[in-house]
Amino acid sequence: MQQQGQHPDAGQEKDLPPDILEAFRQVSEGSKASLASTLASVRALRTLVAADIALARSALGYSVAFTAVAVVFGAVGGLLLMSALVAALVTYFDLSWWLSLLLVGMLCLVSAAIAAWRALAYFEHTQLRATRRQLAKLGLDDRKNPQPTADDGTP
Repeated sequence: MQQQGQHPDAGQEKDLPPDILEAFRQVSEGSKASLASTLASVRALRTLVAADIALARSALGYSVAFTAVAVVFGAVGGLLLMSALVAALVTYFDLSWWLSLLLVGMLCLVSAAIAAWRALAYFEHTQLRATRRQLAKLGLDDRKNPQPTADDGTP
C-alpha cells in the first residue's frame, strides 16, 4: 500500500541497479548540455542575423546615396556634353570654349562611373551572405542549388 504524499514510482528506483541509475543521470546531463548548446547556437544565429540586417540597412543607404550621385553627375555630364556639341556646331570648333565644356563633361561622366561602381559594391552587402552561409550549413537554405562564394571556403 502506498503512503500518502509518496510518488508511486519511488520504490522502483531502489530496485534498479546503480549502473542503470548512473546511465539515466548521464543521459539527463547530456540532454541538458545538448539543450544548452542548441540555445547558444540559436542565440548566436539571432545575433548574426541582427548584425547582418544592420549591415544590409547601412549598405542600402550608401548604395542609394552613391546611386543618386551617379544619376546627378551622369545627367550633368550629358547636359555638358550636349552643350559642348552645340557650342562646337555654333562656333565651328572654336577650341577654347567648347573644349572646356567637353573636359568638364568628361570629368562628370568619370565621376558618375565611379559612383555607380561604388553603389554596386555597397549593394553587395545587402544580400545577407553570412546568414545564408550559416543557414546552408544548418540545412535550412531555401535555394535548391546554393552558389558557392569565394569567401566561404568552398571551391
